[in-house]
Amino acid sequence: MSFLAHRRTLTLAAMLAAAALVVAGCSQKSTSVLEPNSPDIAGIKTGGDLSLSNTAVRAVADVQERHTTDLMSVPGVVGTATSVDANGHLAVMVMTDHALGAGRLPASVEGVPVFEEVTGKIVAMSVADHQVKQAPPIQMGTSGGWRYDLANGYCCGGTLGSCVKKGTTQYVLSNYHVLEADIVSGGNGRIAQAGDPVVQPGLIDVNCTAANAQNVASLSGIKSLPSSNVDCAIASVISGQVRTDGSILEVGTISATTVAASVGQAVKKSGRTTGLSRSTVTGLNATVSVQYENECAGGNSFVKTFTGQIVIKNRGSRFLNSGDSGSLMVQDVSTNPKAVGLLFAGSSTSAIANPIGQVLSFLGATMVGQ
Repeated sequence: MSFLAHRRTLTLAAMLAAAALVVAGCSQKSTSVLEPNSPDIAGIKTGGDLSLSNTAVRAVADVQERHTTDLMSVPGVVGTATSVDANGHLAVMVMTDHALGAGRLPASVEGVPVFEEVTGKIVAMSVADHQVKQAPPIQMGTSGGWRYDLANGYCCGGTLGSCVKKGTTQYVLSNYHVLEADIVSGGNGRIAQAGDPVVQPGLIDVNCTAANAQNVASLSGIKSLPSSNVDCAIASVISGQVRTDGSILEVGTISATTVAASVGQAVKKSGRTTGLSRSTVTGLNATVSVQYENECAGGNSFVKTFTGQIVIKNRGSRFLNSGDSGSLMVQDVSTNPKAVGLLFAGSSTSAIANPIGQVLSFLGATMVGQ
C-alpha cells in the first residue's frame, strides 16, 4: 500500500467558552466597570494588563461562562471567548461558522457587550525551511512526529515545538495528537508507546518513509488525552540530536520563565508549515470541544472538551495552518521571549492554544531557556 501525506486536520466542534464581566466581590455599586470612563476600561486603551489576573477581565470571564450554554445553542455558533470589541471595551466574542445577521445574537449579556466574529469551522492543526532534514543537533520549530505515524493510506506529522526538562532530563515538547495519538492497532498494526522513536522531519515531509528521517527523541508514553485539559506530549532527547539550549528556528533561545496570555498581547511562533509568524491574542478563557481520531487517519473518533484556552487572530491561516500543531507560542520580542501557550488547533481566522502554565503543570516540567 502506498501512503499519502496527511496533514492531520482533526475536526473541531469549537465550543470556545466566552469570558464575561461581573463586578468582583459583593459591592452593590451601580456603576458598571464597562463604562468608558471606568479605570478598568481606560486600561484597555492605554495598554493596561488584560490578562485573567485583571479583576475586570476575570469578571467578564465569569459572566461569559454563565451564558456560554445559551450562546452555543444558537445555530451557527462555534464558540465564545472574552475579548475587546471595536470600541475598546471588554466584551463577549461569539465565534460563528458563517455570518448570522442582525438579531440572531443578543447585543449584550448582563450589561456586557456581545459581538460576532466569523471564524468558520475550527480544526486541529497537525500538519525558512522548517520541513527539511537538519544536521544534528537540530533546532525546534521544525517538522517532526512519531516514527510509525501512518495508517489506512495516510502518514501524519506536525511540529516539534520546543524543549522542556524534568530534573536533568531534556524533552521535546509537542501535541498529544502529533506524538501519542495512535491508541489502536488498526491501520498500522501498532500503537504509540513509551520508547518509540520521534523523527525529524515528520513522515509527511519524507514521502511517508521513516528511513529518510532521523530519530531525535523517544516517546515518554505520557498521554494527556482524553483525561486532561491539555493536548501535549513529550519525548526524551537522544544525546547529540537536539540542541541543549532549546533553540527554536527563527526565534533563537527563549526564556526559562513563562508569562500569562492577555488580550491584545503580541505573539509569535515557529512551525512546520507557516514558519515564523506573528499575531495577537484576541480571547481568553475559551472552552473548546474537539473531535480527535485514535490513529493517523481513518480511525474511530472521540470528543474532548477543553476549558481556559487562548484564542489568537489567524486571518487567512497566516499564523497557524495544518502541520503547525505543537508549535510554541511566545512573546513577540527579539531576545529570549517568554512562552505563552502551546498551539494545537484553529480555523482560517482563529487559532487556539493551551496556556503554557497548564501544559507544564500537567507534565511536571519547566522550559529549557535562558
